[in-house]
Amino acid sequence: MSISRPQSATSTTPVKGSAKPRGRRGPASIWKYRLLPFLLVLGPGFITANVDNDPGGILTYSQAGAKFGYLLLWTLIPTTIALIVVQEMAARMGAVTGKGLSDLIREEFGFRATFFAMTVLGIADYGNIVSEFSGLALGMGLFNISKYIAVPVGALLIWLLVVRGRYRKVELILIGLSLIYFTYAFSAVLAHPDWMLALKETLVPTGVEFHGDYLVMVIGLIGTTITPWMQFYLQASIVEKGIGKKEYALSRWDVILGCIITDVVAFFIVVACSATLYMHGHRDVTNVAEVAQALGPLAGRFAELLFAIGLINAALLSAAILPLATAYNVCEGLGFESGVDKRFSEAPAFYALYTFLIAAGAGFVLIPRLPLLKVIIYSQVANGILLPFVLVFMLLLVNREDVMGEYRNSLLGNIIAWGTSVAIVALTVLWIFTL
Repeated sequence: MSISRPQSATSTTPVKGSAKPRGRRGPASIWKYRLLPFLLVLGPGFITANVDNDPGGILTYSQAGAKFGYLLLWTLIPTTIALIVVQEMAARMGAVTGKGLSDLIREEFGFRATFFAMTVLGIADYGNIVSEFSGLALGMGLFNISKYIAVPVGALLIWLLVVRGRYRKVELILIGLSLIYFTYAFSAVLAHPDWMLALKETLVPTGVEFHGDYLVMVIGLIGTTITPWMQFYLQASIVEKGIGKKEYALSRWDVILGCIITDVVAFFIVVACSATLYMHGHRDVTNVAEVAQALGPLAGRFAELLFAIGLINAALLSAAILPLATAYNVCEGLGFESGVDKRFSEAPAFYALYTFLIAAGAGFVLIPRLPLLKVIIYSQVANGILLPFVLVFMLLLVNREDVMGEYRNSLLGNIIAWGTSVAIVALTVLWIFTL
């Protein structure tokens, strides 16, 4: 599907006889030439960034608020900047080349590099998929629904959505699920936080420390923000949506908007836990269900329910996207057909792999006494191993004139991108050691 922007969108010449000043538009023109084209490209960047707030991310933000109150809110600013820089490069490569990241790595660096990326990302993503279904089990458990019912039903719904749906329909549903994250904003409001103090600690931090648990939490918040699957999925979805050079400028705003909103949601999660758990001495949080349960007596039953709904939504959204990212990565790397807009018969390897990942991830959660914590830790270690390679591949590709032409990074862009990448890699390595 190709989305083209009307050629007259940049014209500022008024209609003959019109009383409007040159260059000004009425509401209908703004909708037609500004908002409508943006809504047509909205999706890949917005969805990818929001999936970053999966159950593991929600737990990390909750722990930050419970242990340190508002003191770690400042990390959300560098986190947002880093996310925008890396996501924008992936979106730009997809729009300019019309190829996914695995495709480009295979063509420019050979099959060995591609096989390494496929293998490590597959291991990491499987662990993440298991943790997403675990989050679904925990969230539904708050409503007294057994995981033996919730997980299989959730897995079936996700599978039907992707396998039986077309790209645009699937994307609209995923955008809708992304908007449910704002339940965390309502939870934060019901917690009655000190908004002025929260804003102050976000913009002008006063309690920065460099030792012990504080440093570990800083590394966890920033170093795990960007994971390899995000770049593979974003670039592949840009290509499948049909976004090209003409739509790139609007697509970039889709990426920026998604990155900002996902960290605004993170802000509300930290604030909600700061105003309740931290203020009442509940400093040790080991899973997200504990957070929702603790909110009940402190902020009211409604705040608890909203937090639980946000958790279930995050688990479903992540469990749908992560297997897609892996299927895109593997099929592109091996040269197989891939894409949600293709039928099962047109892309059998793509849908077979997606089906296997959904079934294996959900099935693992149903095993009694499963070593879930080890699975999550090992998947994060795999993410940390792959991340430096992915960022280096991206930076080398985005600076290739024969690949990107005039859309390659500028000098300033390279300074920011390389600096961000080095910082992310360093923090990720440190975070792995803290595990």
